[in-house]
Amino acid sequence: MAGCEPCTVAAWGRDPYNHRMSYRFLPALALLAVTAAAAEPATLTVATANQAGVAALAPEPDELPTADRAIVRKSQRRLYLLNQGRVLRSYRVALGLQPEGDKERAGDFRTPEGSYRLTRRNTHSDYFLSIQVSYPNEADLQRARRNRWLPGGSIMVHGLPNTLRHAPDYYATADWTDGCIALSNSDMVEFWLLSHDNMPIEIMP
Repeated sequence: MAGCEPCTVAAWGRDPYNHRMSYRFLPALALLAVTAAAAEPATLTVATANQAGVAALAPEPDELPTADRAIVRKSQRRLYLLNQGRVLRSYRVALGLQPEGDKERAGDFRTPEGSYRLTRRNTHSDYFLSIQVSYPNEADLQRARRNRWLPGGSIMVHGLPNTLRHAPDYYATADWTDGCIALSNSDMVEFWLLSHDNMPIEIMP
């Protein structure tokens, strides 16, 4: 695909999303999510939530909740999962190698800013699970056309690389993607289970 970001090109194969394979994969994901939730409980203060423009954490239900939208605060390196305005989960994220500013073109290593949706899911990408973000939107395309740029694409929410090129501590502290939003593998499992196809995701400075 012309203009794709090298960090996010995934081996989609003949069928970009094998639904039957994903259903077989879900029991293992659920088990990992429960383990991850016990080991890494979500922590979010009221002050931090207010800074993100959302309400405080909702009580933990007996079953996994379902989010209705996600918010990314790039300056905080946080991704919030919400349901009816209340925060269900908060995750630390890594951004593009050039984290400041909106994405403008292919190869600028920036994470986009704007209103998007979560589209197709991939259990066989170069990263531990990935969900595509609907970048570029119409505003992104218009700006690229005005400036005769290639807008880029293949922006994902994903876990760590399947083959690590750095020590694990690097991925936990640095912005290391080509423009994607990266989570730890345990957080990515939970994000995968709590989110749904076509869910809105707002990426803010």
